[in-house]
Amino acid sequence: MEASDAMEILRRADGLAMAGRRAEAVALYREVLAHHPDQPDILYNLGLLLGRLGRFDEALGAYDEALRRGIDAPEEVHLNRAVICADHLRREADAEVELREAIRLNPAFAPAILNLGNLLEERGERDEAIKAYQSISPPADGFAAPYQDIRLEALARLAQLQPPARLDDPLLRAIEAAAKGRAAMGAETRANLNYALGRSFDALGAYDRAIDAFHEANRHVRKAGPAYDRRRIVAEADSLIVAFSDAAPATRKGAIPPRMIFICGMFRSGSTLVEQALAAHPDVIAGGELNLLNRIADVDLAPYPQSIRTLNYEKAQALAARYRADIVRLFPDAARKGAVVTDKRPDNFLRIGLIKRLFPDAKIVHTVRDPVDTCLSVYFQHIDQGIVGYASDLADAGHYFGEYRRMMAHWKSLYPKDIFDFDYDGFVVEPRKNLEALLAFLDLSWSEDCLAFHRVKNTVKTASYWQVRRPLYRDSSGRRRHYEPYVAPLIEALKEAGVAV
Repeated sequence: MEASDAMEILRRADGLAMAGRRAEAVALYREVLAHHPDQPDILYNLGLLLGRLGRFDEALGAYDEALRRGIDAPEEVHLNRAVICADHLRREADAEVELREAIRLNPAFAPAILNLGNLLEERGERDEAIKAYQSISPPADGFAAPYQDIRLEALARLAQLQPPARLDDPLLRAIEAAAKGRAAMGAETRANLNYALGRSFDALGAYDRAIDAFHEANRHVRKAGPAYDRRRIVAEADSLIVAFSDAAPATRKGAIPPRMIFICGMFRSGSTLVEQALAAHPDVIAGGELNLLNRIADVDLAPYPQSIRTLNYEKAQALAARYRADIVRLFPDAARKGAVVTDKRPDNFLRIGLIKRLFPDAKIVHTVRDPVDTCLSVYFQHIDQGIVGYASDLADAGHYFGEYRRMMAHWKSLYPKDIFDFDYDGFVVEPRKNLEALLAFLDLSWSEDCLAFHRVKNTVKTASYWQVRRPLYRDSSGRRRHYEPYVAPLIEALKEAGVAV
């Protein structure tokens, strides 16, 4: 292949990639590499696209070859490999190796240091995470430094790990100065600084200042778009109810291992806490927030949910078998006899009909919490606007809560014996009573360890990873009482949706 021909193919590949036609772009990149293998930049682009296609092992191979071919800035390749290992393959130890290699190659490479801090947080290694964030925190003289946004993100993270003890705490003053300053930064970074302010003020009892900070944080989050579309959400709920108008048809008896437990509910309703309590049980492996059901719905069963009407037994069995194979690939210990694995993605409440089609014996743990507390907690946390568009507006959160309740009422009408409401507010008051009922529903023996969930040594990949590493507390239950003057739009939206408040 002549160089001019290769350049033309690469231009086409780049255009296809920009248009979202990634599989076609991958084929063209491979065509060029077959004739010109010593092209590390093309290998890097190939790795990016393969990762976005979910072909993670192939992506790692492309990145590895780019390193062997002597790519410039190899620390960026190691960072990308770390993200795949940690976020998609659950190989946290490999991710740490990649991050430390990136930092060895470039000790000033703040993106890798920030990611290392995040990984250490997820594993509960507080002191080491603090050291990582402190090493890249912005200087005190105006925050002008390379990787400024990343340094400011590290500053915001420090407030979570070293909560300010008073309103004039130097760390709190530094975050406030950065959040309100005129320094150029991305909307997401400014939002995270304001979330850090809000949580700090909330912990210190300065609720008026906290709500102002949360309002400002969500104002910046909304800039990321798209805006929450109430009509679309109602239509999606309607389509699920129509598609799953009847319970799953009868299938062959006998569950195939590993046995799955699905934990779902509104975001910030206690699902991470429930999973962590179950993770302390000797038979349970915590799977965390998995994307496997979404891949089945959005790729294999597109257009979903209309396709559910033609989903036959053989295809359902094949999809379930692939799901289980993915679980064992991610968690090899799941192959042992008697293993139970949790899939804890809160918005899987939208997938309950699909779950019962694929896994007729599946049991669903539905986490519930006071509606106002739930929506406030969502509002106080940075959640991707593209995924959870309602989170950045209290009235939208109330509307979505109503649609969620409508969906759950439908699923319960179909599967009344297979859905267990686990009450977060009841759990923090009477933990043993509620855990005993949960374990009995799941056909798991009682384990005293489940009451000491905060001692579990595992990786927790949600915003609640520090909350579940401390003994049970009641601080978040009843939080609404501190914000009654500010939640009128939320209360009104919940009432309009028929939710008792």
